[in-house]
Amino acid sequence: MIKKGDRAPLIQLTDSDLQAIQIPAKDSTTLLLFFPLAFTSVCTTEMCGVRDNLKWYNGVNARVFGISVDSPFTLKEFKTAQDLNFPLLSDFNRSAAAAYGAIYEDFFGMKGVAKRSAFVIDGNGVVQYAEVLEDAGQLPNFEEIANAIRNL
Repeated sequence: MIKKGDRAPLIQLTDSDLQAIQIPAKDSTTLLLFFPLAFTSVCTTEMCGVRDNLKWYNGVNARVFGISVDSPFTLKEFKTAQDLNFPLLSDFNRSAAAAYGAIYEDFFGMKGVAKRSAFVIDGNGVVQYAEVLEDAGQLPNFEEIANAIRNL
């Protein structure tokens, strides 16, 4: 599992518009939010909370990415339905979740679903905050995430 002080893996994923996106973002703070599955209640609550606070993230030069193992097509529908204003990335092949140590071996009978987790990465590619939740019903600690971003 990736922890604070580790170098973030450089990964390329496809966004909901079928564009290749490299994470972490270069020369800016990156917030990666892995979530299990689009259109589920807790994931919707989490992503909508980020949507409603995106102005703050933009104001501190933090790029936010939501990541799940859903297809880019599902993520596009989820983004549209929830009016999300930040990129959603498809980790359909589970490479990012595996690299970050944020993957369930078994999630209600489904193999390889991303664990709800948050990683703050500084402009030099070093992880400054890492939280991987075992309970998909919990949300990341957004107060601690904001503190980590403020301290960069």
